[in-house]
Amino acid sequence: MWFRGGAWLLRRFSSRQFAICTGRGGRSDMATTARLMTAEELLDMPADGFRYELVRGELVKMAAASFDHGVYASRIVETLLPYVRRNRLGEVPLAEPGFLLGTNPDHVRVPDVAFVQQQRIDAAERPFVFFPGAPDLAVEVISSGDRLTDVAKKVAEWLAAGTRMVVVINPRNRTVRVHTPDSVTELTEADTLGGGDVVPGWRMAVSEIFD
Repeated sequence: MWFRGGAWLLRRFSSRQFAICTGRGGRSDMATTARLMTAEELLDMPADGFRYELVRGELVKMAAASFDHGVYASRIVETLLPYVRRNRLGEVPLAEPGFLLGTNPDHVRVPDVAFVQQQRIDAAERPFVFFPGAPDLAVEVISSGDRLTDVAKKVAEWLAAGTRMVVVINPRNRTVRVHTPDSVTELTEADTLGGGDVVPGWRMAVSEIFD
């Protein structure tokens, strides 16, 4: 059952009730009546055609990705995945995997594309569902409905959690912005995107993302 109020929804499943933020607008008083969700409960949610992230225990509802959004992300994967596999550098998990950035309350973010170095995968304590920690590389594609302030906040979260490189693809002006803990670089279609010391040797023309 859904109750609509401001930017929040209350959803009940399996006799549990949680606050859901749609990512737009302010909080409503309804949020105080529902307890925080855990990463395990996020995983158990029934599929409803939307994407969700868990922000400090609060469920954030994301719009389904558009066709073009998926195309831009796939262009990265088409070159990154075979390069990583060929050189045995780690993994590029598909299907929008979640990364557990914090606990108590649980904080799960989902990048459009991610890369995790093999030594970190080997060192992670298993079993796990959401990878315990941030990806080494996170790629975010700006959707038509995204607010740039929200994108900037998510980039800051990735970097604070330990992501070494965040690549933001902006179809609005056909640019790519590369964020590291020490710098921000904007690339145009005349430039080449490289993996730096995060994915050594990987390179692709920015124009390939948008063509």
